[in-house]
Amino acid sequence: MKHIFHFRTAPSQLGPLEQCLLDMLWERGSATVRELVESDGVCRDLAYTTVMTTLDRLFKKKLLTRQSEGRAFRYTPRVTREELHREAAGEAFRQLLNVSAAPSLPLSYLVEIVSERDIRWLDHLRELVETKRRELAKGARQNQVVTPSRPKERP
Repeated sequence: MKHIFHFRTAPSQLGPLEQCLLDMLWERGSATVRELVESDGVCRDLAYTTVMTTLDRLFKKKLLTRQSEGRAFRYTPRVTREELHREAAGEAFRQLLNVSAAPSLPLSYLVEIVSERDIRWLDHLRELVETKRRELAKGARQNQVVTPSRPKERP
């Protein structure tokens, strides 16, 4: 699995303006600073330099790409909302699993949280685990290489 975040570890650590600008770019597909500032959105009340600096920070965090367009840059999201949320969830679970050396503690806590949310999620979790087990078993069978045995040499 590729990791999106290189400077921060989770999208929950994105600031509200960073998140807002990402949302706007996901909706538009791409935009320049001027287009965002002149739109009817949140950026209308912000200084051009504030939006520019925030987009630059998102670019440096590898969440945006940018291409020169005259004297400005056109910014485009590098990842989808789903990819960003998936990475955030993955990071949260990695942190949860790293809390204890005994795997039963974080896993039992995960089951508790899931069952509090919706008991049907436990069935979905079981299906995901079973699917992953089948994938891993299939991969293990494909990776097994049978090497012919050589006759032993006599001294």
